[in-house]
Amino acid sequence: MQLIVTTGIHPTEATAQLAESMAKTLQVPYVRRGKQSLDFLKASHRAELLVVVKKQGPVVITPGGEYFFHLSMAELRINNLKNGKPDHMVEAMGLSAGMSVLDCTMGLATDAIVASFVAGAAGQVTGIEHALLIAQITEYGLRHFSAGDEAVTMALRRIQVVWADYYEYLCHVPDKSFDIVYFDPMFRHPIHSSSNLKPLRYLADDRPLLPDAVQEACRIARQRVVIKETRNSAEFDKFALSGLYGGKYSSVHYGVIQVNG
Repeated sequence: MQLIVTTGIHPTEATAQLAESMAKTLQVPYVRRGKQSLDFLKASHRAELLVVVKKQGPVVITPGGEYFFHLSMAELRINNLKNGKPDHMVEAMGLSAGMSVLDCTMGLATDAIVASFVAGAAGQVTGIEHALLIAQITEYGLRHFSAGDEAVTMALRRIQVVWADYYEYLCHVPDKSFDIVYFDPMFRHPIHSSSNLKPLRYLADDRPLLPDAVQEACRIARQRVVIKETRNSAEFDKFALSGLYGGKYSSVHYGVIQVNG
């Protein structure tokens, strides 16, 4: 899809510089906004996607809506954890303070944020993202977004973002490098009620989970490999799972491969 980068109507020097830098990294045109409407810019440059850099940060405008960094469900899930409520992903991972997680399909980073909060300052969360634009938006948000809770803000800052194909990356990671290796690929059967993901589908890597990558993940993980998919997904049948986690009425489940014997 044709992509251009621009700014708001009245850009600051900082937003203009960020827009130019993003365009250079993405290797796409940077278009000075002037007083032109976004519709005019889209039509005149035959662009299907626009990145608009605002004071609050970059926003991607797609046919499915706007994509920008936000906490999404991470904030609610962290609040639930604080109140002693369980989180199915955390349970599936067997995650606790000081552990390390490799999130192979970071996307919005919602799961990575929750994992980073639980792992704490002594832990480590690394997120891999194949789509460069998503990696750029997410990394900017993790570095600049301020949550109302300082502990959540620090959880954002601790996440390391890697732009890479996850299979190629996994092939070069030494054995037993992370406690948990996690996959949340784009679901084969989307949950259409999840409006937050509609714009993401125009940008994300939509390949199914590669069995060879799971094999590499089992080599790399010290404890578990965890796969997120829709409830009763046939994708789970492709792997020798040790168990499934998820609520009785949850639309998603977590398949677990135990690798520590």
